Amino acid sequence: MAKLLFRLNGVPQDEAQDIRELLDGNRIDYYETSAGRWGISVAAIWLRDESQLAQANELIDRYQQERYRLAREEYEKLKREGRLEGLLDRLRKNPLRILLYLLAIAAVLYLSILPILQLGKT
Repeated sequence: MAKLLFRLNGVPQDEAQDIRELLDGNRIDYYETSAGRWGISVAAIWLRDESQLAQANELIDRYQQERYRLAREEYEKLKREGRLEGLLDRLRKNPLRILLYLLAIAAVLYLSILPILQLGKT
């Protein structure tokens, strides 16, 4: 029976491709399902042979630990070099987007509080 190995929802394409190559390179038999047209199905990699589950999980765990280590090193390097983008950098880069977000937040808050304010008037 097929066994769910790795969910692909929200996974970057490069990571999904690395996982596929890792499984192919280790001769692990799998297939994929997509999220479908409406995005409500499970996009995932499934194992055909449940006896390969432990090996596949170990390979993926090692891969993700290495990926995390590399991402952390890159983050620390950018931080040391002062090239890490912060909130003020984003604000300077795209002030209109930030303003629109703030207006949207204010509108949601206003519409959320409006019924409570109306109770006091009746």
